[in-house]
Amino acid sequence: MKVILFGATGMVGQGVLRECLLADDVTEVLSVGRTPLSRADPKLRELLLPSLDDLTPVADQLAGYDACYFCLGVSSVGLDEAAYRRITYDLTLGVARLLAERNPGSTFTYVSGQGTDSSEQGRTMWARVKGKTENDLLALPLETYVFRPGFIQPMNGEGPRTPALRWGYRALAPVTKLATRAFPKYATTTEALGRAMLQVTREKPEPRVLGNPEITRLGR
Repeated sequence: MKVILFGATGMVGQGVLRECLLADDVTEVLSVGRTPLSRADPKLRELLLPSLDDLTPVADQLAGYDACYFCLGVSSVGLDEAAYRRITYDLTLGVARLLAERNPGSTFTYVSGQGTDSSEQGRTMWARVKGKTENDLLALPLETYVFRPGFIQPMNGEGPRTPALRWGYRALAPVTKLATRAFPKYATTTEALGRAMLQVTREKPEPRVLGNPEITRLGR
């Protein structure tokens, strides 16, 4: 199968990319982003763009794919609702709508977050915006899956792009590995996320909204 990956330079995206390149049934990975990747592989192709706000000029290059793994995300810290919505909702739906036109019926997997508000009415801004994003993605003519991870344990060398956060993850690695095993309801791993995305593409299971336990089970 051929897959598109958004956010391959982030911690989650790094893990997903690794699992895609290792999978025997994945023949091509198209990484779409603004920053070049620091790795090469015969399966990997990069589409580098100055902005992801409008993919219409490159729409033909996104046709013919079986799945899209959308791992882009931003913290709501320091952002008002309009700014957070532009990145979290507008960008995501813009990509998904274009793919629904070019690859109808393909799988679209969106990395959301534990605690997302599907009612879109709660007091927590990020949870409302994520809930709206999830709901509108699920309404598109795509095989949409929503992943709601809590804490994510980086594996196989993955880590945040921010040096301070990367150092923190490394320093706490022994503790977080134990916590991930002890509290599966609240934590999963980058390895499980990547493998689970591949599994939902292969199997099309139910339900469509998956928390940490379901992600980890599919990613075994």
